[in-house]
Amino acid sequence: MRTPVNLILFALLAYILLQLLIAWRFRRKTVSESDYLLAGRSLGPWMATFAVFATWFGAETCIGAAGEAYAHGLSGVVADPFGYTLGLLAVGLLFAVSLWKRGVTTLADLFRQRYGLGVERLAAIIMIPSSLLWAAAQVRAFGQVLASVSELGLLLAMTLAAAVVIAYTAFGGMWSDAVTDLVQGLVLIAGLLGLGAVFLWQGGAEQLAALPAERLDPLHERSGWDFAETLLTPVFSTIAAQELASRVLATRSPGLARGATLGAAGLYFLMACIPLALGLGALGLMGAGLEPEQVLSRYAQSQLPLPLYVLFLGALVSAILSTLSGALLVAGSLAAHNVLLPLRPRWGERDKLRANRIAVVLFGFVAYGIALASDSVYGLVEEAAGLGSAGIFVLLLASLWRRDAGSRSAAYAALLSGTGVFLLGSHVFDWETPYLAALLAAALSYALPAGWAGTRPRAAA
Repeated sequence: MRTPVNLILFALLAYILLQLLIAWRFRRKTVSESDYLLAGRSLGPWMATFAVFATWFGAETCIGAAGEAYAHGLSGVVADPFGYTLGLLAVGLLFAVSLWKRGVTTLADLFRQRYGLGVERLAAIIMIPSSLLWAAAQVRAFGQVLASVSELGLLLAMTLAAAVVIAYTAFGGMWSDAVTDLVQGLVLIAGLLGLGAVFLWQGGAEQLAALPAERLDPLHERSGWDFAETLLTPVFSTIAAQELASRVLATRSPGLARGATLGAAGLYFLMACIPLALGLGALGLMGAGLEPEQVLSRYAQSQLPLPLYVLFLGALVSAILSTLSGALLVAGSLAAHNVLLPLRPRWGERDKLRANRIAVVLFGFVAYGIALASDSVYGLVEEAAGLGSAGIFVLLLASLWRRDAGSRSAAYAALLSGTGVFLLGSHVFDWETPYLAALLAAALSYALPAGWAGTRPRAAA
């Protein structure tokens, strides 16, 4: 299909401008730090469900799942969508209600309640890089989308992407994020459904039915340990993610927190099956030898009529914008709320709001710099999932489900050992299971008898 580039670029820019206008409109609802970070804890069922779904359904789910399914069959998509869906289900079934009832703003707040200010700050510092890597992946993906449909170079496209999301996230915080997530989620669903319908009409079902057995084997070319690492890393990192916790905490009741998370998990899996199926069938429809991360966009560009192609691009941009804004908001909130503001106990709500907005802007520039220095969207996402979350997961379990949550020294040991072992295993020794090793190290460090003999945690001021 030959596409009028100027028309497509105009449609995308108009859609992006709409997100900015929505954010500007809802900035007036943000009068306190709670409004900015958690939308005043008042999200209803629709906004809460789409806030979780749209934030979790990022560029890697569309582009990455299709590309990995094309290149490796089902064994390539163990993490996304299967691992992330299981993580969302686990949060909805086991964690959402308990976490909501604690009345905290961030996971680091929960750790302050149980272990004191030092553990709160260390946990926040460990979680921030993960959010920045996730944000950087979306900046790079957004830049690639704009560059592919226009004459904009990748640098200019990434700059525009970063500027737009920094602006609308800084304007309204969670309120604008939740409203734009609803809009973006609906566009995302419409675009993927249109793509899926065309795929089926062109014989996609027949291509799937004719797949050889090895393409449908999740263990094909994987060892058992590699499969476990690939599946469990997104499960545990999802449970320990502040991006998800903030949306759980922003709902208006514990029952809604559970229901919205479970509903988003189902919606996430159903929508992710479309790029997954297209990736599996693309080998028969388009032939071998394609760049995996370009399979979805090439199929859409060559097979969709112009209106559906523009809708598809809107869906892809929606997936990127929602995930990027959520990650920047989390990085800013952890830095301002949990690291800076405890040092400024006399600041009022206006000062707190200013600090959070400045943190979002600064971290937006950091994510932009990381995106410029990186050459892989999927690699950034993989690093974001594993970095630091092992220790956070162990502390979350202990804080929510143990009456005696342990000592500060045990908490410090879990956070530091989990992060250190993951970095060593993935970047120095090239272990097959660096995340599982980090999880084991964090759990053992926390449970050692010496850790339970330390000083008891103090209540936060």
